[in-house]
Amino acid sequence: MTIGPIQLLVLGFPQPDFHGEIIAELERLRATDTVRVVDALAVHKDLDGDIEVAHLSNISDEEAAELGSKVAALIGLGIEGDAGSGEDARAGAEAAADDIQPFSDEDAWDVLDEIPNGSAAALLLLEHRWAIPFRDAVVRAGGFRVSEGFISPLDLIGIGLVSAEEAKELHEQEMAAASSK
Repeated sequence: MTIGPIQLLVLGFPQPDFHGEIIAELERLRATDTVRVVDALAVHKDLDGDIEVAHLSNISDEEAAELGSKVAALIGLGIEGDAGSGEDARAGAEAAADDIQPFSDEDAWDVLDEIPNGSAAALLLLEHRWAIPFRDAVVRAGGFRVSEGFISPLDLIGIGLVSAEEAKELHEQEMAAASSK
């Protein structure tokens, strides 16, 4: 099976309510084979920084515990009853023993630390199915990924992709959601 580029997307919310419109849009993207949700976790961080974690998907809690959490394994989060995380960690350790270093401590991303206390986050591990033929074409041409990232709407003004008014509106929408907690 060919797997597309994988992205861990961490979305913050003032309240732990992710289900309605977001789930519907992810289902639409899956139906068009644009993206596949490999795994998804909901994390609620209370005011003291203590966290509660739940799987975000249409599978049962029992199935999720049996399959394990790829996101939890990726970020080093142990979830009680999560058998898959241990298996994934062992596989990663075996790969490292074979001189394949998945990432270094220097490159580590402390996802949980970035979630503000008193808020929630959806951690989505997405496979970009649309990018498989593009990635393969790049590889055939001898290319490789150097870096990637989402660009802020405010940064798009300088290159004329959006107007100042559009960028301000998009930025205010993002900030309103962040400050409404």
